[in-house]
Amino acid sequence: MDSRVAVIAILVHDPDSVEALNGLLHEFGQYIVGRMGVPYPKRDVNIISVAVDAPQETVSALSGKIGRLNGVTAKTVYAPAEKPEKTH
Repeated sequence: MDSRVAVIAILVHDPDSVEALNGLLHEFGQYIVGRMGVPYPKRDVNIISVAVDAPQETVSALSGKIGRLNGVTAKTVYAPAEKPEKTH
């Protein structure tokens, strides 16, 4: 199965969901290329981006499970399936 590169953007509004979120990220850890988290206390939210390289079904499964957590929003952006041709 072909692997896709994607970024999952996660907004955490409910601190009680952090443990479950970290559990999911650990469960899918073999696909995670890197992650960055930024607390934003002014808006009472944590902003997390997770770069993954996995089959599309796996990325969708992870994003869906994250998005079902209470007080957590997740959206995924995929890199093109094929490298774009150079225009030069």
